[in-house]
Amino acid sequence: MKGSITHKILKEHLVKGEWDKGSEIGIRIDQTLTQDATGTMAYLQLEALGIKRVKTELSVSYVDHNTLQNGFENADDHRYLQSVASNYGIWFSRPGNGICHQVHLERFGAPGKTLLGSDSHTPTAGGLGMLGIGAGGLDVAVAMAGAPFYLGLPEVVLVKLEGKLPPWVGAKDIILELLRQLSVKGGVGKIIEYAGSGVKTLSVPERATITNMGAELGATSSLFPSDEVTLEFLKQQGREEVWKPLEADGGAVYDQEITIDLSTLEPLVAAPHSPDAVKTIEQAGSVSVDQVAFGSCTNGSYDDLWLLSEIMKGRVVHPGVSLVVAPGSRQVLLRLTRDGILEKLVSAGARILESACGPCIGMGQAPPSGGVSVRTFNRNFPGRSGTNDAGVYLAGPAVAAVAAVTGRLTDPRELGEYPQQPATRTMIIDDRMLIAPGAENGHEEIIRGPNIKPIPINSTMPEKIEAKVLLVVGDNITTDHIMPGGSKVLPLRSNIEALSEFVFESVDKEFASKARESGKGIIVAGDNYGQGSSREHAALAPMFLGVKAVIAKSFARIHHANLVNFGILPMVFCDLNDYDNFSTGDQLVIDNIEEQLDLKEIVIKNASKGRNYRATHLLSARQVEIVKEGGLLNYTRKEKA
Repeated sequence: MKGSITHKILKEHLVKGEWDKGSEIGIRIDQTLTQDATGTMAYLQLEALGIKRVKTELSVSYVDHNTLQNGFENADDHRYLQSVASNYGIWFSRPGNGICHQVHLERFGAPGKTLLGSDSHTPTAGGLGMLGIGAGGLDVAVAMAGAPFYLGLPEVVLVKLEGKLPPWVGAKDIILELLRQLSVKGGVGKIIEYAGSGVKTLSVPERATITNMGAELGATSSLFPSDEVTLEFLKQQGREEVWKPLEADGGAVYDQEITIDLSTLEPLVAAPHSPDAVKTIEQAGSVSVDQVAFGSCTNGSYDDLWLLSEIMKGRVVHPGVSLVVAPGSRQVLLRLTRDGILEKLVSAGARILESACGPCIGMGQAPPSGGVSVRTFNRNFPGRSGTNDAGVYLAGPAVAAVAAVTGRLTDPRELGEYPQQPATRTMIIDDRMLIAPGAENGHEEIIRGPNIKPIPINSTMPEKIEAKVLLVVGDNITTDHIMPGGSKVLPLRSNIEALSEFVFESVDKEFASKARESGKGIIVAGDNYGQGSSREHAALAPMFLGVKAVIAKSFARIHHANLVNFGILPMVFCDLNDYDNFSTGDQLVIDNIEEQLDLKEIVIKNASKGRNYRATHLLSARQVEIVKEGGLLNYTRKEKA
């Protein structure tokens, strides 16, 4: 069979499992990344594994999420992360150096390599032809310890990009069009691969915008070829030695093919409150805008911010709008400064934020009550901005910039001629904010602040579960619903006891107290349960509160894996209509769990309704053993022993 890019990389890294459709495979991981919101827990888990030094080719610890230091917690976490990096042979990217995905693209990514990151947008690296996969922190810790990363052999979807984008239409509009066609669950269990004549017209940062938001499709990863455009990007970074050509074989077979004629696209937005609620500007209407937020790992490149400065040239931000700008990396910020672009933005009334995630994760710059925010970000889930009743529109740089000028959603094509970008100038290469790993181990004390608590360890799965339904939730429940972000909650990521108080806070403010009172419980959910970020805390904190199982119509990939990793049994209704027969407070009984797990069909007795229901699980034999052991940490320790 002719090989796709996906299959070439997977086969080159295959170390466990059979190459059969639907089977689980284990792949070698070349590089890992963590960020500070997930990294503290990942490194606590790495310490628990008892290794002396990471066994990957390269691992990087980034600080980019919890940079708002309105208490000691975040600063303490940063010291912990730096000391762990020094001891375990990990690169450390200091606060202010930039967002992990942008910096990794610039300074570490390499075509044909594998990257596992404790952040769902790790597939950003696919813009370089690198197979980036988001996962929970425990999966990343185990990979750093030298073990394979396991995933179901994915389907591969070919997206053929033909033609060329018209003026004022950008890469963001390509991925929004794909979200319009496929929805937020259309990529689950799949890797999206791009080809066609239109690929050559897209720069690496534009490609990275598309692969970044492949995460919103639920896709395992997204990949572009490695070609002359890739080589030119790496030359600008002074890293051309890592380049290699990589493309699919002629006649490669795919599970699905989609063609997008770039010349037919127009400026799009994702309306509140989902990345797949995609509309044209005309369909969205002339909505009044209160805030425009520019940057993030999706659109924080130099070219994105150059376009903003061109549109703002000679203009001032609309009096009803607050414009905030967060460059994706320190490298981008340095070049903006050198080229005079930062001056233009400040003169136009922009508020310049540090090179970090910031507003994208609700870490500051929340919109006003009931306000409308247009953001060049990747997610617009309810409350994620920090304001529960705000309406967030996702848009490309052109749409966002024009909204900052006009104060309304406006088609940027109304501005007339598209600005002509000058010839590319060299990037400023300055890696002094990257701390290389030390040559020896144990030369520095690992520093733990008072908010860094021991990781909770689950017990082995009981032979019988008797528990109440603590909560029944609907479709597309996100990890933000389960374990919210924002400046109030994120600093508690290394203190699970304190963090657990906020589980499902936006859905049921009494959830944590009910769970503690019950001692154990079960959650019932609809389709695509756990979509969104890779935050394993959305499984770890419920485990701490005694959640033993989740029964759903379907699961998002990363969250399903995280539930398994912490010994929570994920089950799928055999008859999806049975979902309607469960209520909060129902008493459920699951007998002979070990035997039923092996049989794959599980009988759930609803004692409150006096009926039995059937569920199944999607676990591999390895995952069944992990659940029985109470999670991946217990399982890995046992395997090591």
